[in-house]
Amino acid sequence: MKKLLFPLLFFISSVLIISCGAYSFTGGNTGEAKTIQIDFFPNNAPLVEPALTQRFTNDLQDLFTRQTNLTLTNSNGDLHFNGEITDFRVTPLSGTADQTAAQNRLTVTVNVRFTNKLVEKDDFEKNFSFYSDFTANAQLTGSVLENALDEIIERITQDIFNASVAKW
Repeated sequence: MKKLLFPLLFFISSVLIISCGAYSFTGGNTGEAKTIQIDFFPNNAPLVEPALTQRFTNDLQDLFTRQTNLTLTNSNGDLHFNGEITDFRVTPLSGTADQTAAQNRLTVTVNVRFTNKLVEKDDFEKNFSFYSDFTANAQLTGSVLENALDEIIERITQDIFNASVAKW
């Protein structure tokens, strides 16, 4: 019985760990779509974070090229993403006795346009927003910003999955 207990526990824990992860496109079949075009997302927000645009665009490109069988192209892709970062701001939420911010909120909003040349009813334009509260001691460019971008990209991929990838 002891010989079976360890492999059984290992199998159950592996299944639980795998099933708790975020959705992945790995090995996804994209049907008729062969190419994807993901344009540079300019930062049109009042506050500009230099690394935001590049990181967001690169992460989106990386997600689809690494985890699907799509080829990234610069023009005329079967699937096409474009849009812009429309909001990036830090708002003080609470202050200290010397009137400095103790708690802040980061808000990031990205307007995304998705076009599927093969299935036009899958096209959409949507805003994806995320906010995160952080202490004044935290570095904005560190994990706070990374978590915001990760969450927005996860929401975009879930919308794409719900609209069209389920059919791929």
